[in-house]
Amino acid sequence: MEIEKKFLTKEIPFSLDGFICKQIQQAYVSYQPTIRIRKSDEQYYLTVKGKGHMAREEFELLISQKEYDGLHAKIEGNEVRKKRYLIPLESGYTAELDLYEGELEGLLTTEVEFPTLAAAEAFIAPQWFGEDVSKDKRYKNTSLSLYGKPKELGAK
Repeated sequence: MEIEKKFLTKEIPFSLDGFICKQIQQAYVSYQPTIRIRKSDEQYYLTVKGKGHMAREEFELLISQKEYDGLHAKIEGNEVRKKRYLIPLESGYTAELDLYEGELEGLLTTEVEFPTLAAAEAFIAPQWFGEDVSKDKRYKNTSLSLYGKPKELGAK
């Protein structure tokens, strides 16, 4: 089970130097059901996700570059490219700050994963995280892949 909250981040009030950064490319082989392939630095993954917003089933499998390349030839929609910074929080959680690239450049989101739904609901985000868009389907990576950046960032 994946339980996470996602925030629309407008600006970062500190330097990202010194934080772990991963270069991510991801694309979708299918949107119904959601089947994603991802390259994170030099590791490759196949992920199947269930339905839902904050909480949903997720199965992830490490695959080879050859398997990734074969699946990449079958993708639907556009590839999503981003730099992901891993930022430890005082609460003990890790913020995953995504700086999108290419057609999505200028979009910044921050996600935090939780062990339980209760922990997610009790979480108080730092102010710099921005608006909670966990339930706004326009900010799901599947939607970003299909439709690009929302027309009015932050509007519901």
